[in-house]
Amino acid sequence: MYLVINMIGKVIKKMRKESNYSQDGLSKIVNIGRSTLSDYEREKTNISFEDLENIAKVCNYEILFHNKKTNKSWNTEDIKREDI
Repeated sequence: MYLVINMIGKVIKKMRKESNYSQDGLSKIVNIGRSTLSDYEREKTNISFEDLENIAKVCNYEILFHNKKTNKSWNTEDIKREDI
């Protein structure tokens, strides 16, 4: 768990840069403060799943969960469609 938390800022920054967004541009699109996005990237603030999902969508990424044992994958859209 600790590794994932410490990696999320790097993942956010990589998605943003590969999608050619500045911090200012991306923060305006996802409706968060530029300083908040900077804090996420520098891992100074924990990000909500909702903000992470919004950033991923804007950057044309999806959050994918993959079960290595069953080789089954699903994303959050799959869960929203299911009656849980």
